[in-house]
Amino acid sequence: MSLKSIMREFKEMKEGIGNISKRGGESKFWRSRIRSHVAPDRAPSKFESVDQSPWANLPPELLLDIIQRVEESETAWPARAVVVSCAAVCRSWREITKEIVKTPEQCGRLTFPISLKQPGPRQSPIQCYIRRDSATSTYLLFYGLMPSEGESDKLLLAARKVRRATCTDFIISMVADDFSRASYAYVGKLRSNFFGTKFTIYDSQPPCDSIIPSTTQSSRRFYLKQVSQKLSSSNYNIGTCAYELNVLRTRGPRRMHCVLHSIPVSAIEEGGTAPTPLAFSRSFEEQLSSLTSLKGKEPVTNTSSPFLPATPIVSLGSGEPLTLKNKAPRWHEQLQCWCLNFKGRVTVASVKNFQLVAAVDPSHNVSPEEQERVILQFGKIGKDIFTMDYRYPLSAFQAFAICLSSFDTKPACE
Repeated sequence: MSLKSIMREFKEMKEGIGNISKRGGESKFWRSRIRSHVAPDRAPSKFESVDQSPWANLPPELLLDIIQRVEESETAWPARAVVVSCAAVCRSWREITKEIVKTPEQCGRLTFPISLKQPGPRQSPIQCYIRRDSATSTYLLFYGLMPSEGESDKLLLAARKVRRATCTDFIISMVADDFSRASYAYVGKLRSNFFGTKFTIYDSQPPCDSIIPSTTQSSRRFYLKQVSQKLSSSNYNIGTCAYELNVLRTRGPRRMHCVLHSIPVSAIEEGGTAPTPLAFSRSFEEQLSSLTSLKGKEPVTNTSSPFLPATPIVSLGSGEPLTLKNKAPRWHEQLQCWCLNFKGRVTVASVKNFQLVAAVDPSHNVSPEEQERVILQFGKIGKDIFTMDYRYPLSAFQAFAICLSSFDTKPACE
């Protein structure tokens, strides 16, 4: 096959991908990415015969140049679906695409599903918006400045609110129609206490290697044969979000503090880095083996359900976790309200609006500019539309979980 014919076929394939994108095929690409990252490697099947096609036999130098050109030209969604489609051609294309595509911290783009668990860019924030559906108690996170046509193609995460007797759960998934914890789309959850003043963020996979099983609950041993093979992951406690009580009913917005166990405070210091997962956990057995290797014992789980794993707590060793606090607003005499500079991203006054900055001691090597930098901001722009802008060291999943805590009822804080 000549080089000219290869390039012609590649152009036709790219045009076909573009036609699929115009018909709303991006959600299918997201689903395919979930399967490709989560599903464990198995024996070759009939569907892997594509590796024997001419596309898999392209010279590595030519293939590298082709994918680099595609990656550089497709900078925003839904066009980023073309980059994902290149990774879905065959295994050789997938490996090279994964090498070329950078993390959101480096390029400021969201490409593969694992990008939702990776820290955002250090300079300009990634801008998203949340659509609330009170009838179904669901919250959808979309990529972009504001609602637009074809927004289903830009869906990043979805959450469903589940009220229980003693708490409230927000189940977070990558798709809007499957919130089962046994699904491969499950990415974590947010759980409140009885009063709705403290929330715990749970991740479906360990964000770093330093995790310890929870010791706050009784446990019992179980064997791998008792665990369903479809169970995607256990829950790892990666952070808490607490709202201060307002017993005297004084004027002012909500006051909140977020402690992120998975991110060290050194991440915002000069030269510091935040944990950056490179892939989803492929199987539940891998997570059980990681816990076993850490403790040298059999994994444990709650007595209430012998088929569910325990809730490990992320430990940073001697490192101090990052703490975020809401930026204090100023009182505007003319408007007679509390105000924050959202730079045009928030247009409706609401008790839910907030900006989070780092809360660090003077002993840490953090510049004053970094201390004043807004890491996460959330605000209302319509009846059921809210903006969410986040940056390093938060990921889209962590930022979404923190914002979900603002939707729960808090009579003791207002």
